[in-house]
Amino acid sequence: MQKRHLILAVLVTALWGFNFPITKLGLANLDPLLLTGLRFTLAALPWVFFIRRPQVAIGWLAAYGVIFGVAMWALINLGIKLGVAPGTAALLIQFSAFFTLGWGVLLFGERLSRGQVLGLVLAALGLLCILQGSPGQGTSLGYGLLLISALSWSLGNVIIKRSGVREIFAFVVWSSLFAPLPLFALTWLSQGSAPFVNLARGLDQRTLWSLAFQVYGATHFCYWGWNLLLREYPVSRVAPLSLLIPVFGVLGSVLLLGHQVDAREALAMVLILSALAVGLIKGRRPPQEPCATR
Repeated sequence: MQKRHLILAVLVTALWGFNFPITKLGLANLDPLLLTGLRFTLAALPWVFFIRRPQVAIGWLAAYGVIFGVAMWALINLGIKLGVAPGTAALLIQFSAFFTLGWGVLLFGERLSRGQVLGLVLAALGLLCILQGSPGQGTSLGYGLLLISALSWSLGNVIIKRSGVREIFAFVVWSSLFAPLPLFALTWLSQGSAPFVNLARGLDQRTLWSLAFQVYGATHFCYWGWNLLLREYPVSRVAPLSLLIPVFGVLGSVLLLGHQVDAREALAMVLILSALAVGLIKGRRPPQEPCATR
């Protein structure tokens, strides 16, 4: 991976990691489904009126938008609302790396190097270490929702490869158009009119700042950067980089929410960083390229 792309990957994962505690700040006043719907409304509008639609089938845009907005981020926000700590949520979503590596092998004919296999083992140990040290705030349903969102992210990665899209930012903007209506409908079905009636009162300065970060940082910039990497490299090279997200997620929780890191959590982060060093930085590129449509 080129140095500039590696720097981009680190910046994207840092912003995504901080997005978890920042999202928790926004959830203090808004329903999680409504907050997600507002996020993708602002990600799509008014930008679709100024940015040309990417040259891919509308089905790819719709599929990615629904998976991206409803099956991934709505479930993440619900899990955090149910009590899953932001750092743990950032961790659980990283199971997408393992799902994505599996899709890369099954669908694109990619091969894993020995370094990547060893990196996966170290990363799995790190993930288990943090889960065992979890304070138990999250409900079983919350943890389950986060794992489903991780699977959804991996499917979104596959869509990026299969669609062959080149206009990455336009793809993010236009796909976001398909998420708000299902999210607003689910909000109404689950909570009635109350979240909409109380919306104005919930939009205080902290909530607006949280929403702006989610839209322009975590959605526009991060998904542009991440999908650009998926366009340029095999998914087996890109997906494990997301294992940096829980490290930044824990750091963000410390700085923004006053979270205290214990010895078990510190050990887990060391294992995850070791997994990156072994499996990515020093790993060899798989000998064959994926059979993706370019």
